Amino acid sequence: MASKKEFDFKQEHFEKVRDMVTEHAGIVLTDAKQDMIYSRLVRRIRKTKTGDFDGYLAYLDDPANDEFTEFINSITTNLTSFFRENHHFELLKDKVLPELMERNKDSRKLRIWSAGCSTGMETYSIAMVIKEVIPDNAGWDVKILATDLDTNVLQTASDGVYEVERITGVSDQRFNTWFMQGEGDNATKAKVSKKLRSLVTFKQLNLLQPFPMSGSMDIIFCRNVIIYFDKETQAVLFEKFANTQNINSYMFIGHSETLYNVTNKYKLHKNTMYQRIQ
Repeated sequence: MASKKEFDFKQEHFEKVRDMVTEHAGIVLTDAKQDMIYSRLVRRIRKTKTGDFDGYLAYLDDPANDEFTEFINSITTNLTSFFRENHHFELLKDKVLPELMERNKDSRKLRIWSAGCSTGMETYSIAMVIKEVIPDNAGWDVKILATDLDTNVLQTASDGVYEVERITGVSDQRFNTWFMQGEGDNATKAKVSKKLRSLVTFKQLNLLQPFPMSGSMDIIFCRNVIIYFDKETQAVLFEKFANTQNINSYMFIGHSETLYNVTNKYKLHKNTMYQRIQ
């Protein structure tokens, strides 16, 4: 890279960062990501007062500090919004939940996983749909597991507090039902209702590591996550996902993603929604 920047960022720096990110998180960084990596890590160099990229990378190698977590948090991308790719939530409401409620009518239990949940907007969108389809007094045991590698976004998700201007894609009716807007100095913020938050458990999880959950997931949302993995890693990941799901359970992935040539454990249903098959 050209070095007309605050810090000299050489190809060897980028390659070391790329190797660490691939080894730890399975994310494959192309050369086109160099400017992004530079801009994100410059903030960490300033914060840690390590002087330059040589100093910062040496600092990362020191197990006496906790910088590696901040390093990974800085690299991961967390673009999200409420009801992003809304056709998935329409399918969840109109097809998937009614079908699973019929299938699970004896156990009256549903388990849903939001993998790569970021700041929780996807997760709470799922929770809103569930509450709208399944009444509180219906006697169903519904739980949502929400996981992400980034500890910072998980804290935001767990708190459930957002700037009102970021709560886009949510109808006025849903906003009035599921959010509590602050007053005074907090008037620009809104908190997700306790009813929604009670459905969700937030956990840090590196998808490349063993999955700690037991039982079967009826629905998995893993959207806009696998684009950062190479095909080999994707194949391993979806083998692990498949092992957590029963036949005919559902998997949602991002609109720009595909499981073609990745796995034979899922079949495409429609609009990047898949079903687990034998």
